[in-house]
Amino acid sequence: MNHDQFGQLSNWSIVLAAVFYFAAFITHLAEWAAGRTVPADSEGALLGAGEALTAESGASVPVQVTAADRGAERGADDADDVEARVARLSAIGFRLTVVAAALHLIAVVSRGLAADPVRVPWGNMYEFAMTATLVVTIGYLALFKKYALTWLSPIVTGFVLVVLMVDVLILYDPVVELRDALQSPWLIIHVISAIIATGAFTLGGMASALYLIKDRWLRKHEGELPTRGYLARVPSLLQLDRFAYRTHAFAFPVWTFAALITGPIWAQAAWGRYWGWDPKEVWAFITWVVYAAYLHARATAGWKGKAAAIVALIGLATLWFNFVGINFFFGNGSQHSYA
Repeated sequence: MNHDQFGQLSNWSIVLAAVFYFAAFITHLAEWAAGRTVPADSEGALLGAGEALTAESGASVPVQVTAADRGAERGADDADDVEARVARLSAIGFRLTVVAAALHLIAVVSRGLAADPVRVPWGNMYEFAMTATLVVTIGYLALFKKYALTWLSPIVTGFVLVVLMVDVLILYDPVVELRDALQSPWLIIHVISAIIATGAFTLGGMASALYLIKDRWLRKHEGELPTRGYLARVPSLLQLDRFAYRTHAFAFPVWTFAALITGPIWAQAAWGRYWGWDPKEVWAFITWVVYAAYLHARATAGWKGKAAAIVALIGLATLWFNFVGINFFFGNGSQHSYA
C-alpha cells in the first residue's frame, strides 16, 4: 500500500470505529434501561417450588404452596430473565467496544504510515485526540475485569464517540510532514507520555464525576441507597473514590515526566530555552499543580470523597483546556499552536 492508501484506510477505519462505538453505546443504554425494572440486589439463589430449608438441619422439606408463593416465584423468574438479558447486553456492548478499539488502533497506525516519510501519528490536534481516545478505551478494556467496570461502559463509549465526532468534523487535518520543531526523538517520548497521562486522568475524572452525582443523590434521599436504575449499579462512594485515586496516582508521575522533564528538555533542543512562559507550557504546569494538590491533600489532610472529586474535575478541566482551549484562544501567541 502507498501513503495515500494508508491515509484512506485511516479515515475509513476511524469512521467505522465511531460506528462501532455508537453501537456499543446504544447497547449499554439498552442494558441499563432493561436493568431499571429489577432491583440491583435481586440476584441470588432462589428456592425451587414446593421446597424450604429448615433452620435446624438445612434439609429440604415439602411446604404448602399458595397463590402468593406462585406469584412471587413468577416475579423471581422474571427478575432472572431480566438479569440474563442485562448480562447479554453487557457482553455484546463489551465485544462491540473491542471491535471499535481494534479499528481505532488501525486508524492510528495507518495515519502514521500515511505520512511521507513515515512518522508517529500525533503531530497535530486531530492525531493527538484520536490517539488519546484510543488510550482511554484501552485503559478501560485493560481494567474492565479487575474493577468490574460495567458501570463505566456507557460513559466511556459515549465520551470516545463524541470526541471522535468533534475530531473528524472540526479538528481534521490532512497528513503532512512534521514541522522542523517536531523532527526530534523527543516527540515520541514527550507526547506518548502526555497521551497516556491524559487517558488515565480522563478515566479518573469519569469516576470522580459519578462520585459527585451519586453523592448528591444520597444527600437528597437522606442516605437511602438507590435500588433500581443506573446509580444502583454504580459502585459505592468508597469504591468510586478509590478507583479515581488509583488512576490519578498512576497518571500523575507520567504527566510529571511529560510536562516537567521531557517537555523542557525538548524545548531546549528545539528553541534554545527550557522554559519560555508559552501559554501551553503555563497551562501544563497549572494542570500539574492542581493534580499535585489533589494527591497531596489526600495524603496529608485526608481529603477524600466530595472535596477530592471536585479538585480532580478541576484538574481534568485544565488538562483538556490546555489541549483544546489554548489552541483556539491563544493560538497566535503559542509556539505549540500546531498541537
